[in-house]
Amino acid sequence: MMDHRINLVGLSREEMVATFASIGEKPFRANQVWHWIYHRGQTDFAKMTTLSKSLRDNLKETCVVGRPQVARALVSEDASRKWLVRFDDGNEVETVLIPETDRGALCVSSQVGCTLNCAFCHTGTQLRVRDLTAAEIVGQVMLARDQRGEWPSGVDGRQITNIVMMGMGEPLMNYDNVAKALRILTDGEGIAISKRRITLSTSGVVPLMGRLGRELDVDLAVSLHAPRDEVRDILVPINRKYPIDQLLKACRDYPGASNARRITMEYVMIKDVNDSDADARELARLMRMYAVPAKFNLIPFNPWPGTDYECSSNNRVRKFSQILNDEGFSAPIRQPRGRDIMAACGQLKSASEHARKRENARTVNAA
Repeated sequence: MMDHRINLVGLSREEMVATFASIGEKPFRANQVWHWIYHRGQTDFAKMTTLSKSLRDNLKETCVVGRPQVARALVSEDASRKWLVRFDDGNEVETVLIPETDRGALCVSSQVGCTLNCAFCHTGTQLRVRDLTAAEIVGQVMLARDQRGEWPSGVDGRQITNIVMMGMGEPLMNYDNVAKALRILTDGEGIAISKRRITLSTSGVVPLMGRLGRELDVDLAVSLHAPRDEVRDILVPINRKYPIDQLLKACRDYPGASNARRITMEYVMIKDVNDSDADARELARLMRMYAVPAKFNLIPFNPWPGTDYECSSNNRVRKFSQILNDEGFSAPIRQPRGRDIMAACGQLKSASEHARKRENARTVNAA
């Protein structure tokens, strides 16, 4: 039976106040419940002990604190964790935690599938099904905190310290829901993640980049992957609509970008495609020509079933990094994490699509 109660997760503060008014409760009660949901991580109204019993009973009848389900949980040999997250309609995404000694980044998805079909990315082989709601985006963070036992907010020793919008989907293609979710995640009376600890990665949706910086003021990462349009057109097809010239002008003008707060240029190292000495020097030339305050993140290509691409050799990646360093740019080489559980950069793809394909095949064979 369908649950018609209102899910409080994903509502803005204003929407939560309006919801409380609609069920006959005083607006200030919404702030109390906000604290219980987002600071303490509580899902059971009966345990929200600072609320009156009548309010708790009313909320139980009319509202719910929703969470997506964990359909599958995997732990890598390097301690990375991947959760297959299932929503109420059966659709799924993957969410990944990459822990470090004293911190950790949670890689959050914004769409089921992706529209962009980047040639090197496993997610791009899964057609976009739909955008995620703000509740489903925030729900991934809350689910991960549930799994790690990291409530209440602000406790010492947390692994989930940073959020990276680098999971399945193109975040700027789902701007309104992503923006709403990030406002909830950065709210100081709840989950309270600093804007400086949130990075959004885009493949280059140029018209929305400035808006992102003005409205949300989070750090920006750009999936660049090539210094020339003819190569980037293949690797990142949105380049045909917004070529490198437009993209780098938008990076130059990104609100808040500076030498102290540089834009991260993500660059997947693919053998014999984008890894020559000339490519490295051209990248440096472009950053200087467009006056982009940039740093590079060199990512060894992570293989996935069916790809024709290969990772550049270790020597080639090191040489590429050294050239950029010599040109005055920071260019660390990212250590691949979670490869053994298909949780590394470019490897995410929800199992729900595989299940649909198997079901379709059974239907065809039975016909």
